[in-house]
Amino acid sequence: MKSNGHGRGRVRVRSKITKGLKLGGPKVFPEDHELWRKKILDPGSDIFLQWKRVFLFSSLVALITDPFFLYLPVVVGQGNSSCLKMDSNVRIVLTYIRTITDLFYLLHVLIKFRTAYIAPTSRGFGRGQLVMDYKKIVRRYLQTDFFIDLTAALPLPQVVIWLILPAIRSSHTDHTDNVLLFIVLVQYIPRLYQIFPMGSEIVKATGVITKSAWAAAVYNLLLYLIASHVFGAAWYLLSIERYTTCLKSECRNEVGPLKCSLSYLDCESFQNNNRTIWENSTVVFNNCDANNQNITFNYGVFGYALTNNVGSINFLVKYVFCFWWGLQNVSCYGQNFMPSPFIGETVFVTILGGAGLVLFTHFIGNIQTYLASMTARLEEWRLKRRDTEEWMRHRQLPQDLRERVQNFIQYKWLATRGADEEAILHALPTDIRRDIQRHLCLDLVRRVPFFAQMDEQLLDAICDCLVSSLSTKGAYIVREGDPVSKMLFIIRGKLESSTTNGGRAGFFNSITLRPGDFCGEELLAWALLPKSTVNLPSSSRTVRALSEVEAFALQAEDLKFVANQFRRLHSKKLQHTFRFYSHHWRTWAACFIQAAWRQYKRRKIAKDLLMEDSLSCSYPLHEQVAVATGQREDFGTASTCPSRLKQNLGVTMLASRFATNKRIGAQKIKGVEIPLQKPEESKYFTEPDDD
Repeated sequence: MKSNGHGRGRVRVRSKITKGLKLGGPKVFPEDHELWRKKILDPGSDIFLQWKRVFLFSSLVALITDPFFLYLPVVVGQGNSSCLKMDSNVRIVLTYIRTITDLFYLLHVLIKFRTAYIAPTSRGFGRGQLVMDYKKIVRRYLQTDFFIDLTAALPLPQVVIWLILPAIRSSHTDHTDNVLLFIVLVQYIPRLYQIFPMGSEIVKATGVITKSAWAAAVYNLLLYLIASHVFGAAWYLLSIERYTTCLKSECRNEVGPLKCSLSYLDCESFQNNNRTIWENSTVVFNNCDANNQNITFNYGVFGYALTNNVGSINFLVKYVFCFWWGLQNVSCYGQNFMPSPFIGETVFVTILGGAGLVLFTHFIGNIQTYLASMTARLEEWRLKRRDTEEWMRHRQLPQDLRERVQNFIQYKWLATRGADEEAILHALPTDIRRDIQRHLCLDLVRRVPFFAQMDEQLLDAICDCLVSSLSTKGAYIVREGDPVSKMLFIIRGKLESSTTNGGRAGFFNSITLRPGDFCGEELLAWALLPKSTVNLPSSSRTVRALSEVEAFALQAEDLKFVANQFRRLHSKKLQHTFRFYSHHWRTWAACFIQAAWRQYKRRKIAKDLLMEDSLSCSYPLHEQVAVATGQREDFGTASTCPSRLKQNLGVTMLASRFATNKRIGAQKIKGVEIPLQKPEESKYFTEPDDD
């Protein structure tokens, strides 16, 4: 019964779960909490940083787009037939662009509802603790930036120009298009406010807004140009507004049988017969013409736009002209202004002058900073070079040494661009530094035939110890007899490796080392000895740079450490590879072959002499040789061949011995050992070959 009860209980649970799945009910899993956490964005994640850059770009587009709404009012016609209207084509284009940018602002609001924040109480150490609770995120966002972001996302210009303005326009309504548009652009303030916190967040997360100094300079230049764009558009709008104000003032003050009506100023009344009759007799347009020197209305700083008929020219020409005006006056802080007593104009000039001063200072400071960051390394190198030249001049170094120092400094700059590679690598964690060293050195080390026989683990250990080494043309890496402190693996350039066998007279051997070769093999034999002495081995060769050389150096201490840690270096396979590519062993082998060849030539010459004398004798050649060498003397007394053979061979041997003894005697006076020393047979290769 118990088992059945338990079985029925399991069936009920399964049926409920199945029913819930079929009906689309809630699914309960232990991982629900983790899935919920994944719905909250980390403000430091790469995806969120990419979105910040995209939103920053869309915000800049919106800041550029919004001032174009100020160009919608236009003046149609000139003289007594002019009127005011809205540019329909520009209005349609701006509506589409503005709607697209509004979608980015709306998406930004939705994303911030799902973005975690760092708890203020957890910032005592490190980055701080992220708050992933959705309710806390919403509550905090509503209390901080929600209303600013919402105001920036509202489509106010579209609503005004398509709904409000057509609804309130009537024959008795003043032309308030410009005022309403100016009020709509108050929305520009929260949009501009969002730019600076967004840039600060990107700088906090990545250190810079852009990765390139030129891109950062262009970004600051763009902000400066946007300010010129905004002030140019505002100048145009206020110019049209001042012209409209003059027309309305003259219209209200006009007297006569045909009185002016404010509706006559709108282009919609252009087909009205009464307006046609009125415009032929009115002086309203003449009294407001900026080119008329007798007008009493003071346009102030806006007169320049009206005298050039900016309100009635082509849109592109109009925009370029106003943009130039804004850029010119923002750069000179409005010093050339002569405003009228109109308070709105005075406020506009004051804002333009103050904003121009701040923006120009900010722009020049940032541009100088970014350009200085690009040339800081070059300037640092130039100062070091100047200090070095002053020091050499103070110490009165000879000209050849000065040129060598200058050549090395120049070559080091070209190779590294002034970067301290060792300091950069040592500042990184061990695993990253090892991977970088592997990326830089592994392929180059594998080009060395001796290291090509090693496994990955051993090569990683060697790569971790390699350091960059630069040598200029004519520099001596090591001289014969000097202690060898490092092995050098050539990346680029050529080296000359020569030896005189310790100063032996008449002995000289020279080879050229190319990329993939190495020098300092004496250090390897010293490092692999189980009980190597503290003293470094002496170099058997002189190594000199034939051109600029870039190489990796393996110091003696590092090589000793690697040799002690990895016993695989003590194998016969590596011994044979080392001997095959060692220039010390190759030189000894060449000298050994030359000595054997000379000995063979001497024996051959002696044999040829015997064969020439054997032509006059009746004895076989082998018997003649035996007689000549004193092995046999029983050929009889009548023949003279044996004595002659013995005499000729003796003369040859005496001459050879005389020359040899003379050379040996001359070299013993100098204290030089005659034969080329064979490299020491190492006894550290104890492990079997890995074949």
